[in-house]
Amino acid sequence: MSGAPSLLAHGVGGRQDLPITLGQLVVAAALTLVVTFVALGVLWREPRLDRDAIGGRPVPGWLARLVDAPAFRAVLRGLGLLAAAWFCVGLLAGPDTADNPTAGALYVLLWVGLVPVSLLFGPVWRAVNPLRTVHLLVALAVRRDPERGIRQLPPGLGLWPAAGTLLGFVWLELVAPDRATLPVIGAWLAGYAVLMLAGAALFGAGWFDRADPFEVYSALVGRLAPIGRAADGVLVWRNPLDGIAGLRPRPGLVAVVIVLLGSTMFDSLSNAPAWLRFSQENGLPPAVTGTAGLAVVIGVVAVAYLAAVTAAARIGRTGQPGDTVPTDGPVPVEGAGSVRRAPGEIAHSIVPIAVGYVVAHYYSLLILEGQRTVALLSDPLDTGANWLGTAGWQPHTGLVTPSGVASLQITVIILGHLLGTLLAHDRALYLFPRARAVAGQLPLLALMVAYTVAGLLLLYAG
Repeated sequence: MSGAPSLLAHGVGGRQDLPITLGQLVVAAALTLVVTFVALGVLWREPRLDRDAIGGRPVPGWLARLVDAPAFRAVLRGLGLLAAAWFCVGLLAGPDTADNPTAGALYVLLWVGLVPVSLLFGPVWRAVNPLRTVHLLVALAVRRDPERGIRQLPPGLGLWPAAGTLLGFVWLELVAPDRATLPVIGAWLAGYAVLMLAGAALFGAGWFDRADPFEVYSALVGRLAPIGRAADGVLVWRNPLDGIAGLRPRPGLVAVVIVLLGSTMFDSLSNAPAWLRFSQENGLPPAVTGTAGLAVVIGVVAVAYLAAVTAAARIGRTGQPGDTVPTDGPVPVEGAGSVRRAPGEIAHSIVPIAVGYVVAHYYSLLILEGQRTVALLSDPLDTGANWLGTAGWQPHTGLVTPSGVASLQITVIILGHLLGTLLAHDRALYLFPRARAVAGQLPLLALMVAYTVAGLLLLYAG
């Protein structure tokens, strides 16, 4: 924004003083290897996860009644609309300066903040999405079923629209020129709103589940929440690994998780001194260099994933490359391990890895810049008012110390890869014969180790 001291990392800000030594990197990589081999070779010899979402312990009756009550859902929709309206005050009428909370609200409170909230409560953005609420109100006003559109959603559409909109958002966040200024943010959000509402009018409310980047992002992360719904719709307490194991293969799912993981890796790379020098000295506009870099990193992540999973399927498969299985419902062992199906079957294992990178990379940003944004939201017009009572807040830095954050970063990256390895291992036990399952996982183990080392090195370099 004009008047801002600099266009900081992640769209609004970041910290570069978090010491992660080379020794810590080596220990982290070695620990990942040891734990992975122990988990695969000793502790996890039979499938254990509830991939059909039939288990879980029902929540107390009062909690289920509260969450399922129409009034409660209406309150959440109303809060989402109010928050969006307050956000628009700063976007449309606030000053284009560093004291405007718009960029922080979008890039920090929404994009980064969705991760911890979804990890705790599940797919929260679906419940508060203001565009979904606007579509619902318009449909009710014209007496139309919001679930029905002019046309049916194409059967093979899957999550491909979300992969595209996610890519568009991470490009805005990481690459777009002047990405923290009001005109750029406003233009992107206007296009996003038009695309979402037009798609919902054409295909019905199901369009949001397949195309809204924030809904899909929250839904994927929410699979790791300790609360969720069983296959019959009952609200249950569950093992978070059961929740993510229940993620069914669908078109575009692989693209979504690869964009999430690759974009976070590129964010780390873009803060490295070597990349900054290259961007400044190559003679190309920064947006061109950044776009190419983002595409290359996502491409490398995708190629590594597809190569490893394809190799795993070729080693451990029982079916043939042309085998087909239903997209919905339980996946039979025969044919599910085919080369064509394998990337979608294993894609769920990338979600905890991506979450680990997000927490590691953005933790200090959320704590520090999040507090600053909440303070600024009390007066989005910068008039000296204190509408929300937070204007006097000073960021508390007790939770952000260099050594503490460095330890957290290493821990969550290792934990994310460990969980990803366990998920891939458990799924391999379903897909492949027992005699081939361990051998089939060797390429997946190599992939997890490569992602771990690359992630830690990028974090250290940045």
